[in-house]
Amino acid sequence: MTSSFVGRQRELDELEEFFDAVRKGRRAGARGLAVAVRGRRRVGKSSLVTEFVRRASVPHVHFQAARGATEAAQLAALMEAVATSNLPNAAVADGVVPGTLTAALRILDAALPTDGPAIVVLDEVPWLLEAIASGAGELQGVWDTALSKRPVLLILLGSDLSMMERLDHYGEPFHGRATPMILQELSPRDVATMTGLTGVAAFDAFLITGGQPLIATDWEHGEAPHSFLERSMARSTSALIVQGARILDSEFPPQTHPRAVLTAIGGRGERAYTGILQSLNGQISAATLDRALHLLAEKRVITADEPLSTRPAPKDRRWRVSDPALRFWLAAVEPSLADVDRGRPDLAVQRIDTNFTTWRGRAIEPIVRDALQRLLPDDQWTQVHEVGGWWPRTNTPEIDLVGADRRPATSISFVGTIKWRERSPLDRHDVDKLATDAVGVHGVGAGTPLVGVCPAGGKDKRLAQVWDADDLLSAWR
Repeated sequence: MTSSFVGRQRELDELEEFFDAVRKGRRAGARGLAVAVRGRRRVGKSSLVTEFVRRASVPHVHFQAARGATEAAQLAALMEAVATSNLPNAAVADGVVPGTLTAALRILDAALPTDGPAIVVLDEVPWLLEAIASGAGELQGVWDTALSKRPVLLILLGSDLSMMERLDHYGEPFHGRATPMILQELSPRDVATMTGLTGVAAFDAFLITGGQPLIATDWEHGEAPHSFLERSMARSTSALIVQGARILDSEFPPQTHPRAVLTAIGGRGERAYTGILQSLNGQISAATLDRALHLLAEKRVITADEPLSTRPAPKDRRWRVSDPALRFWLAAVEPSLADVDRGRPDLAVQRIDTNFTTWRGRAIEPIVRDALQRLLPDDQWTQVHEVGGWWPRTNTPEIDLVGADRRPATSISFVGTIKWRERSPLDRHDVDKLATDAVGVHGVGAGTPLVGVCPAGGKDKRLAQVWDADDLLSAWR
């Protein structure tokens, strides 16, 4: 059967390399290999592994843990997954009710083939380990004594990034046993390829989809962003509308403090600590806000940016939504849900159109910095290893780009401006303002080069370099 799976070739190749090592027995002292794949919910982990297993065409079992299920329910589901799999000895799990994870994993071990390789997938393993207090230790014990002795590729999947990271922390039972693999959202270049768009339209597609495979797949090849929005907002079941809600509801239910804080940052655009607190109108205390920010940051949903210069400024940090899947959804989709539900998608699209250019101007900044971070250093900017922005306590002025050797910097190679305009190149006024504002950046002198990012380019001779949208797309290869 032909698969409709699109993209992720690099990740598929990595999994194939791991499995090839298992097939050929390249590892001394053990035949098996464990891989821990972590990534945000809905980013395509299960789809990736399902496609890999389909291509591998070997005996396998895929167990999906259930959030909030009891230990007994998890173990019963694991046995059912084994019993209904195509493992050669799957019948050993039929009707069995193990009392411990150790017993369940040993039954799984007995179901594996004795004369060839196999693949075992434990999906959402954090939920399994939440239900079983000694789960990590039991997994380690059976892996060390049994599973690793077989030609088996054990794939552990998890959306709780912090818990997946802790699984490999020093002192944890499974430390050093699994090769970590991070599944990121689709890159701007991936989205450009899937949607058939280039330049600004490709970045618009990335900002709107958040690099989510299901949303990008829903985008018709060559379709303009506005057309995609009209089509998606007309259906309350479209991937664009449903994905963000599923991600949030699974981790941050409505009426909880982290959800309220996330809405303040992503929905209302508050970035400073004081602004976030004030926007919540006394709903929470400063201590509660601190806990919510810590939780959201730990789960990699938000991040705090600090001004980049030769002087550290931790008190001037600014918060933003770091999860691409939620940036557009919180800012544009969630506020439009009521209109969609009452059959007025035209009002939803009109609201998005009104605010999109302003929102995009801020949302594109971390994407641009990420692109330059990937492109540099190069032959011209040999000392640039950090790309950030700069702002004072008052937020005025703001410098969009600072290229430096480190954080905090000992030397600054350039300062720059981002003007995300398609038809109006960077002009004298843009460069005059950049030159004037940059003098406030610690470490910047009269001879510090000026640079710019603008899809329409720039002709002012004072600019040492200008990157356009297609230049930035080349950062993701």
